[in-house]
Amino acid sequence: MLSHERVWAAIDALAERYSLSASGLARRAGLDSTAFNKSKRQSSDGRPRWPSTESLAKIMEATGASLDEFIGLMQNRQARPQASGAAVPLVGFAQAGAGGYFDDAGFPVGQGWDLVELPAQSTDTAYALKVQGDSMLPLYRNGDVLIVEPGAAVRRGDRVVVKTGSGEVMAKVLERQTAGSISLLSLNPDHPNRDLPMVEVEWVARIVWASQ
Repeated sequence: MLSHERVWAAIDALAERYSLSASGLARRAGLDSTAFNKSKRQSSDGRPRWPSTESLAKIMEATGASLDEFIGLMQNRQARPQASGAAVPLVGFAQAGAGGYFDDAGFPVGQGWDLVELPAQSTDTAYALKVQGDSMLPLYRNGDVLIVEPGAAVRRGDRVVVKTGSGEVMAKVLERQTAGSISLLSLNPDHPNRDLPMVEVEWVARIVWASQ
């Protein structure tokens, strides 16, 4: 059942899932930092105040959460168990672009990786990519950590990491993917969108979490 209480509880749960406070979630979405404060959830005369659909769209865009994920939080569905204390490999974008570090499906191979504790619900195939440079501003900054799942299904609107056969690694928004080509939207307006034939793509991995 859709209720005022459940919608706000879902916003709080989404913030927690992505290691953010309610204020941090609002800031990441480009909203006023007080937008999700408890005091803003009721009007001055005591009537329930609902978040706007625009605000909901912005927080899902900012976290990479899907509509199904948000609806699941509203319905209080149980998420798949989190591997508490689990550590995943931390890979730099430069390493990701070099040969010999990944298999054909985009999974890290070998030993000796730096490890980071898993900060979000994920599978045991996930790993972390450390952002380098400013090509992914304003959403991802230099030094941010992205958790990616190579085996996760991707669909239009998902944030993904793509590696090409030439060794280029990029984080983009998936616009369209067919058997023959993939269209990617740039997160940074100063960098171009990309259309690539699939024969030039080594792998595509979905971004499931990002640090502040």
